[in-house]
Amino acid sequence: MSLIPWRRKHEQSDVLPGRAVGALRSEFDRLFERFFGDFETAFPELSAGGAWMPSLEVSEAGNDLIVKAELPGVDARNVEVTVSGSILTISGEKRDELERRDGVTYVSERHFGRFQRSIELPAAVDADKVTAENANGVLTIRFPRTATSRPNRVKVLPGK
Repeated sequence: MSLIPWRRKHEQSDVLPGRAVGALRSEFDRLFERFFGDFETAFPELSAGGAWMPSLEVSEAGNDLIVKAELPGVDARNVEVTVSGSILTISGEKRDELERRDGVTYVSERHFGRFQRSIELPAAVDADKVTAENANGVLTIRFPRTATSRPNRVKVLPGK
């Protein structure tokens, strides 16, 4: 018969209550490091030093598929939209052309440089009739859905 060692409640943890969250975070960091290697290398888009990527919203309106991308500070002339099969790619460049003559910048959290974002469209679209408009920092791309990808309402008849 084996005995299970018994400890008092305050002796059960080697971590002080105030440091439990920090210890848990450290353990998760070690697990991620072992599983993915270096986090910034594995997920550059999530790390602080990673490249900026626009946020997207994909929705339906009638027979159209609409993709909206947040592109604050990006000139429409610096944006390229391509559709290849069912893959939409938005790429471009965000530039900082403002010349500063007064003051000193200590911290700048704005991102500049090239970006690219690709997604698979959830429905078949007519790539020849795509329209794109960049207004107020939001790029709106409207795709007419093909006739085969449009929802078809079926009337249900009562049984006999």
